[in-house]
Amino acid sequence: MPKEQLLSYEEMTRLASIFSSMGVNKVRITGGEPFVRKNLIHFLEELTKNEQISKLSITTNGILTRPFLPHLQSLGIEQINLSLDSLNKENFKKITRRDEFTNVIDTFHQMVEDGFNVKINAVIMDGVNDHEIIALAKLALNYPVSVRFIEEMPFNGSKVNHTAIRWNHLRILEKLKTAFPDITKLPTQANSTSENYTFDKAKGNVGIIAAFTRTFCGSCDRIRVTSTGEMRTCLYGHNVLDIKKLMRDGHSDEAIKSLIISAVQKRAKDGFEAEKKRGNHNPIGESMSIIGG
Repeated sequence: MPKEQLLSYEEMTRLASIFSSMGVNKVRITGGEPFVRKNLIHFLEELTKNEQISKLSITTNGILTRPFLPHLQSLGIEQINLSLDSLNKENFKKITRRDEFTNVIDTFHQMVEDGFNVKINAVIMDGVNDHEIIALAKLALNYPVSVRFIEEMPFNGSKVNHTAIRWNHLRILEKLKTAFPDITKLPTQANSTSENYTFDKAKGNVGIIAAFTRTFCGSCDRIRVTSTGEMRTCLYGHNVLDIKKLMRDGHSDEAIKSLIISAVQKRAKDGFEAEKKRGNHNPIGESMSIIGG
């Protein structure tokens, strides 16, 4: 996108300061690959100076991340979510349309070796990578990582709003039980989007995120801001506030805080209500690359 349509680093730093002053203490920079944006590491340095932010993490597809791992470590960034939908080189290329599997898997091993808290995000797609569920789960058997299986969502840019998926959270769990009959549910952490499990001899754990079934909406505490400054209180809903315009029109921090509070107070009770409010004239059809991971 044209640079002027994107939030500048200065605007994002200000925005992080606004949110953190209102009690937000966790910030995640999402992808695709956040490092496609030049000088991202310097922006992360600025965020670490904000003492009200207690946890800073990133989500990446791992294509450009590896050279920055030492710097991330020096900044105290401990958690990295790595998008990895396949462990097969050809299937990886088919899904991502990039011949980067070797690079990404090497990055994964480097993350583990460096001691990062690594979470693998795998979207399970019928007929595409559902046959790899067990292989992906075995990463948690062999490495101290969390492998999270995510229900496929209708954010594929096709303007097709799916009404059902074959691989929901229940079916994914049943598949895992075929290979790990002793699989045991772990206590659910507050505001977690995933139901997490462990099994015998596992160095890590597995999780299932009911992103389409939307079973976790009642405890969701997340707010998302796109690269163009649009705020969403739900992935399935509309953009509810153009924060970039507010900042560029000269609104004060206090005025922006008031509008953020108003938008959050009006958030839908769950993803189904948020989707319904979009109406038939505006069905979900954006690519997840626009929304951000």
